Amino acid sequence: MNRSMIIASNTMNQLQKQLDIISNNMANADTNGFKKREVTFTDLLAQSFNNQPNKNDEIGRLTPEEIRLGTGAKMAQAQLVLTQGNIKDTGRPLDVALTNEKQFFKVMSNKNGKNEVCYTRDGNFSLSPMGTNEVVLVNSSGYPVLDENNQMIIFNKNAKDYAISNNGKITVTLANGKQQTANLGMISVRKPQFLEQIGENLLGIPAKANININDVLTEMTGPLRNQISMKRGSLETSNVDTGKEMTDLINVQRSYQFQSKAITMSDQMMGLINGIR
Repeated sequence: MNRSMIIASNTMNQLQKQLDIISNNMANADTNGFKKREVTFTDLLAQSFNNQPNKNDEIGRLTPEEIRLGTGAKMAQAQLVLTQGNIKDTGRPLDVALTNEKQFFKVMSNKNGKNEVCYTRDGNFSLSPMGTNEVVLVNSSGYPVLDENNQMIIFNKNAKDYAISNNGKITVTLANGKQQTANLGMISVRKPQFLEQIGENLLGIPAKANININDVLTEMTGPLRNQISMKRGSLETSNVDTGKEMTDLINVQRSYQFQSKAITMSDQMMGLINGIR
């Protein structure tokens, strides 16, 4: 009875993690540029018991030898899915939708108490006042958008016209006819499994991860900027399929209910055994 309860409780703990990820996906179904995560499971350690000491009796056996008793299931991976979301037209000059699923904008975040370079697909940009005569380009959460040198993009507040080219170059025309330009900071992700969601539609490299950042992503500078793919005056929607998420949610709830029932039945059987006189 104890083994069955251990197996069920271990699996319930992992199902709760999957439930949290599904809930997060559904909560961000309307978030621009959001990328969902998908969960895969694997078996925990299993024990093998030799139930047939006489090998001659095993001749012709079609099933695996010995009896394998597991200890439940665990969440093996919560993989970031970078499939392209739908593109919706907005007509705003500072709205940009990336059309290459591996490319991201760079923004400056201070979520952990210090400034860190983070990444997002949300191209809903705007200008925020900074000082007396300047404005800074920010994303929808108010974080500064960075240029290719990881510097904030700052313009004169008298700007009257904005334009973003297909290679990520933003041009601002001032009231006196002069222009200011800057290149949006862009990266291309090679290994998305090393990126973690840090909140507010941002992705980042784990602080304690012992990895080379150049193995995970590539800075799109110089000739690589010709590979930038975006659509101006548009935004990318999330890649969350609410129908699939609802189906997965129901399956997880049923699995959770099944494991809970297994614990209840084991407890009842233990009670019957302890009650025998």
